[in-house]
This record gives sequence, C-alpha cells and structure tokens, in this order.
Amino acid sequence: MKVLVAEDDPHIRAGLVEILAAEGYGVIEAGDGVSALARFRADRPDFVLLDIMMPGQNGYDVLRAIRRDDAAVPVVFVSAKSEEIDRVLGLELGADDYIQKPFGVKEVIARIRAVHRRCLRTGSAPAVATFALGDLEVSPAELRARRGDATIDLSLRDVQILDLLYRERGRVVDREAFFNTCWGYDHVPNSRTLEQHISKLRKRVEVDPKNPVLIRTVHGVGYRYEG
Repeated sequence: MKVLVAEDDPHIRAGLVEILAAEGYGVIEAGDGVSALARFRADRPDFVLLDIMMPGQNGYDVLRAIRRDDAAVPVVFVSAKSEEIDRVLGLELGADDYIQKPFGVKEVIARIRAVHRRCLRTGSAPAVATFALGDLEVSPAELRARRGDATIDLSLRDVQILDLLYRERGRVVDREAFFNTCWGYDHVPNSRTLEQHISKLRKRVEVDPKNPVLIRTVHGVGYRYEG
C-alpha cells in the first residue's frame, strides 16, 4: 500500500516517512503542492497525508484537484492550522481526517491504521478475511488479531509477517524471504531490523514471548510457524 506524504517542512516530512515506513507502507514524498499533485497523478497512492500551508499550491487547492481525479482516495490533512473554520473547510472539501501539529507518533499511527482499514473495506479486500496461528486469529483488513476476548492491534508489516509464516507453515522462512515480502527489498547485510521487529511482535502475539510457539527461531536460517 502506497502513501503520498506532501509536507514542505523536511523534518516533519522525514518524521512522517519514518513512521509510515516502520508500519510497512511504501512512501511517496512531495515538498510542495505542485509536486504533490504531480506525484499523485503519476503514482496513484492508496491514501494521502497532506499539509495545508505549502508553497506552489496550498493543501486545499491540491485536495480540490485530487477530488476531481479521484473522489474516493482517503486524504488526511496534517497542519498547524487549528481553528475550527480550517477543519470545517478541509472536511467540506472532502478530507477524511485532520491531524494537528504538533502531533504524537501514537496518534499518527492510530489514524493511519484507521484509514488503512477504510481502504480495505472499500477497495481491494484481502484474499482471506481471517487466518489462525494456533489460538491467535488474525484479521488483515482490521490490522488486528484476537485471542479469546483480547484484541491486539497490528501494523501492516506485522500482518505481512504473520501471513507469510501462516502460508509457509511447517517450513522455515529465511531472512531474504521476509525482506522481499514484508519490506519490499532484498537482504540487508548486517541488519538487525528483522530480529528487532520479530522481538517486538512476539511481545504482542505470544502468550510467553520468552518461549514462543507461533514464531519459532531456526538459528542461522530464519523463523517458522509449525502449524
């Protein structure tokens, strides 16, 4: 899933890109309104994070143009403009949500996941509605898993990892396969990215993360779900 981040402040843009990349999204960047609209038309992202006060064209003008091309793509404004009239104008023009600067990482992640769920409900649904790893039921369209009455929020990349293990159940999934499928690029030499992500994921989905049964380590090779 691709996200267009249109933000003229390079530091804020880099922060949003980092958050999105960590969640598992492909990111398209633009630093002004003109390039944002050009990138939207060229790359057709699945949703858009759009600053209001940008050079070239402001966010309102960009949204008007986007809505002429695509009435359905989710657009979330990210702006320091906090007066109610600005929010109302953005929503009336067709924005789906509004994040006010300064924002927290958890807020951005929660709103991104909400938009993602909306995209999947109205667009391309996953091949399977749910799948089970042991007693854990994973719902890709919801970016959630359930164990009994407990609900566990997941990132897109978490779902991709669990889905890959489920599809390859009983077989070892090596590092290259994880990177190709869940990160979208080939093996990264000397990187602890995969191990760190698996460690964090285990803390959320394993009953006992120190003795995992869903994501087992195969030393020197990769990971396996026994099935």
